[in-house]
Amino acid sequence: MTHAHLTSLVLSLILLIIIAVLQNKGKNIKIWHMVLRATYILIIVTGGMLFFAAYSIPLSYYLKAILGIVMIGLFEMVIVRKEKGKKIDVIWIAFSLVLVILFALGFTLPMGFDLLK
Repeated sequence: MTHAHLTSLVLSLILLIIIAVLQNKGKNIKIWHMVLRATYILIIVTGGMLFFAAYSIPLSYYLKAILGIVMIGLFEMVIVRKEKGKKIDVIWIAFSLVLVILFALGFTLPMGFDLLK
């Protein structure tokens, strides 16, 4: 399930990049945005499955779950605020920080990947 969760997250990041490029060119992003929202469902479902598959749920899993929900909110804020013409510099910084923390937590938690092997 870890692979499905990571794949859906990477797919969402790729879709976000596509949407950002299309927005800068002034193109219509409605369909791309809806596909991205569908990947949110995949992220939430696979993340929930990983969360509840843990034998005992330590605090770090709760932190990762909360940050994951914040990340989805930041995905939406980046797209919608850009569409409305508002500044998104601070949101991009928050997005980057939360993304790095999520990957660090995801790879260090017991059900994550062991990159050192």
